[in-house]
Amino acid sequence: MKYLLTLIFLSGFVMLPIFAEESKNPTLIFDTIEIPSSDFNKILRDANIIQMQRSHAISWQVTIDNNLVYANPDGDAVLRIYDKDNPEKLVEIGMGSQPNEKFWIAVQTPKEGYIVVHSDLERGWSPESKTVVSYTERAGLTVNNGARIVVSNLDIGEFVINSYSVHGMESSTDPPAVNSGSMTVEIMSGDPAKNPFAFFPFYVAAGVGILVGILYLTKKRS
Repeated sequence: MKYLLTLIFLSGFVMLPIFAEESKNPTLIFDTIEIPSSDFNKILRDANIIQMQRSHAISWQVTIDNNLVYANPDGDAVLRIYDKDNPEKLVEIGMGSQPNEKFWIAVQTPKEGYIVVHSDLERGWSPESKTVVSYTERAGLTVNNGARIVVSNLDIGEFVINSYSVHGMESSTDPPAVNSGSMTVEIMSGDPAKNPFAFFPFYVAAGVGILVGILYLTKKRS
């Protein structure tokens, strides 16, 4: 019985990587968007809302790598992501120029309107770090500025990313906000419940437990 149990546990570990390769989550979606510097040299009113080919729902993560070179100290780089069912519902991520590197997160909903939920006027973000905005239907919105979590589990209701826009100037008479570089936005989404591999360890444990019980009863009877 001792050797049999050892064999069972070893076989479980051998099967684990094989099962992992064959049990990918079919709902996983990855999109990478490269936004050139020229797109930020416009005011909000002139910003183009760009529809995405695929929607990101249930659980998503937006990773922002800001490699823009700002043209003036008052320049900004603002990314807005919009809800599929209601364009008036959005999440805004603002990143100001050096040396202050101001940073803010705002949310707009039809009921509450536009609300800034976090703001740092100095050293709010770092060019060496990536900003991560994550969301789940159960836990809400969480934002990490690359150094720490600045927004945690904010309830924004159901939010499906379907479009985005960028801008960086407050007035059309302002000098250009950015003169070179780019911003890379990576979006990943999926439904964790659709991944059968997540339940595999429980199946193995249950199977081993049942087998051990059968062997124990058999030995006791004999």
